[in-house]
Amino acid sequence: MTRRAALATAAAAAVPVPPLARHAAAFTPPAGERPLFGARVWSLPNGMRVAFAPSRRVPVVMQYLFYGAGGGEDPQGISGVAHYMEHMMFKGSRNVPSGALSQRVAREGGNDNAFTSRDVTAYYQQVEASRLSLIMDMEADRFAFPLFPADQMESERQVVIEERRQRTDTNPRALFREEFEAALWGRQHWHGRPIIGWPEEIRAIRHADLLAFHERWYAPANAVLVIAGDAEEGALRRLVEEHYGGVDARPAPTRDRAPPPAAPPQRKVTTRSPAITEATYLRSWVAPSLTWGDTDHAWALEVLAHLVGSGQGSLLHEALIETGLATSANASFDADNVGAGEFGISAIARRGTAPDRLEAATDAVIARLLQTGAEPARVARSIRQITAGALLSLDGIGAAPRLIGNALASGLPIETIEFWPARIRAVTAEQVTATARAVLSAPRDCVGWLLPETA
Repeated sequence: MTRRAALATAAAAAVPVPPLARHAAAFTPPAGERPLFGARVWSLPNGMRVAFAPSRRVPVVMQYLFYGAGGGEDPQGISGVAHYMEHMMFKGSRNVPSGALSQRVAREGGNDNAFTSRDVTAYYQQVEASRLSLIMDMEADRFAFPLFPADQMESERQVVIEERRQRTDTNPRALFREEFEAALWGRQHWHGRPIIGWPEEIRAIRHADLLAFHERWYAPANAVLVIAGDAEEGALRRLVEEHYGGVDARPAPTRDRAPPPAAPPQRKVTTRSPAITEATYLRSWVAPSLTWGDTDHAWALEVLAHLVGSGQGSLLHEALIETGLATSANASFDADNVGAGEFGISAIARRGTAPDRLEAATDAVIARLLQTGAEPARVARSIRQITAGALLSLDGIGAAPRLIGNALASGLPIETIEFWPARIRAVTAEQVTATARAVLSAPRDCVGWLLPETA
């Protein structure tokens, strides 16, 4: 879930923020602006940060434990370690046998899971509110005393390989996306490696690699616990201290992410596949984010992505779909990357459309935008639609912990989430134009085509 889908809440106390957050420009919300979730944030003596987003709509709580380490922290040459670690964290801890955490949550009528992104790894449970202590007890035990049984290493490796096979290796568009990202960033750049890992590198991961990764990154000072739902703050604080306060403190690791290459290793990638019938077009630029480069461009890039390729009324929809050249056309950007970001556009050509014709039409959209600038009316429309989506995050409790945890674990202050709509509303047409010219005219882009195999 990206911030575009929903956003989160304000801090009641000052909390130490990792160094990356200092790259984000300071922002004072307008008078009377209310935070989305009203989260309270505090820290434990061992360095672990805690956020609480209260909601009394239903008697349910969600617990998310985020670690500030994802696929971007995989060691050189063994991509997939962060994701493999996520799998092995379900193999039991000192007081909870392998598989028992999920079984106990299910018996309580709840659910649990985990995910690994490029920037974070998170473990979560959702249960009836009175069972919060139970899931805290098990998660804290997994945090402090995971087992990583060596005799289950190979069987879980096969699970990971099968996951990759189902999601990527049998999907020509997913394989092409991997190839494209490696062309833009480099096959061993942290941004160019697949989160699940390259196949040969998954097979090379050793038990010692997992232990070293856990020792470095799974420290309280690199963790964010987020609780959302029906809880009373005073009781919650006592539970957090009881269960997590005893996890041994360790020095906080420093993320050392490489900058993007001076130029993409490849500027164009063309692949053919017998498994597709419609061509796919991709083009991406290296872009600033809230933690890298000229961060003042980050918010304008969010608006620019919507204006260029977010459904009906967008520039790409008018140029490609309404003209019959493509069946889909999109633009994407997420400001809250750790490190350099990526602004991308994509389209699937309508059958019979010549690739060079679609590419020329897309180039014309970008060229016209750079020449004439962003129309104020279009910018205002994009801002209205983006910020309206934030209201959807208030309908349930699922968005708050994901968004808050991802931001805090990525080194961003809570205000990045709480006052995201205000930041978007502050973007002007002039800023969107300047940002488009700074990013989309730079020669740090890659073009990719996935084409049907010719007879």
